[in-house]
Amino acid sequence: MDRFELRRLDYSLTEDHKDLIAAYRQFFDTHCSIETVWAAEESGFDKSLWERLCAMGASSMALPESAGGDGATLVDLTLVAEEIGRAVAPVPWIEHVCAARLAARLGVADPEIVSGARILGLDVRAERPGGPRLIGSGAVAEEIIVADGDEVVLLGYDTRAPRVDNLGRLPMAWIDPATADHRSVLAAGEEALAEYARALDEWRILTAAALAGLVEQTMTVAAEFAKTRYTLGVPIGTLQAISHPLANMAIVVQGGRNLSRRAAWFLDNEPDERPELPGCAFVFMAAEAAQAATMAVHIQGGLGVSTEAAATAYLVRARGWPLVAGDPGQTAQAVGRIIAQRESAGDPAPAA
Repeated sequence: MDRFELRRLDYSLTEDHKDLIAAYRQFFDTHCSIETVWAAEESGFDKSLWERLCAMGASSMALPESAGGDGATLVDLTLVAEEIGRAVAPVPWIEHVCAARLAARLGVADPEIVSGARILGLDVRAERPGGPRLIGSGAVAEEIIVADGDEVVLLGYDTRAPRVDNLGRLPMAWIDPATADHRSVLAAGEEALAEYARALDEWRILTAAALAGLVEQTMTVAAEFAKTRYTLGVPIGTLQAISHPLANMAIVVQGGRNLSRRAAWFLDNEPDERPELPGCAFVFMAAEAAQAATMAVHIQGGLGVSTEAAATAYLVRARGWPLVAGDPGQTAQAVGRIIAQRESAGDPAPAA
């Protein structure tokens, strides 16, 4: 891919990108069936799946070569995130790679973090009032990175916190920085907080990409059901009340996918040009994924609302995953402030 293609709104993928997608899709098709997802709901984490995923290089690919990784671009990572969302895989990959990339930028290059043998957590909330906070991977992460005032801090606990039941079926736990058994300041000051803010933007982009993959899969399941279910002698998929929502889901998938890839390209190449894009991608998919997954449940009728249906597994995650960062409305407000500040400053409109 030419480095300027996404800037010009050309979302075509190279053969290498297609091979990357195919490899991870095959991996999850083989190792992450819906039964695997259900089996991990109590803990929110499948250790065996995580180890297999890391052995495939999913953790190391995300880190720069200077830190011992493979130097994948953020666009590359969105492709992996889509496949994780498609499989609703019970692994904290997004949070780990965002935290690991942040640690690498701040000078921490631990081989165990690079390989995924040590899981890092990240406080991804836009607002940080202090005190205890819910961390998406808090029940399984060995260490957690948080922002504390003007410091970026690595916290360690001798005993892992108990998992808190949550809508997204994540290994979420309450973490209190004040009770950490080990605390080390990675960096402090404006530059450190800017790097932390970038990690949050990366999390928003990858979460948006994962939600796009989730919607595509739940759309596929609903479409297959609509093709085989008949009423009045015709497949229900021929009825506008079914076909139009399915078409809307396809639009959501393509729009969310393109927006997350575009946001990833700008954050990697021109981070100051379109700083609102990570938030835009996240807010769009947080809203649309929940609506699409709800419609997929409705299309499947009584089967869709049963706890044994795959549609339900996708619905709760579509609603729960974005809430790790708190209210998505806060991100929407931040996007509005960025755009308002740019417009009020009289800056020229960014290139399309």
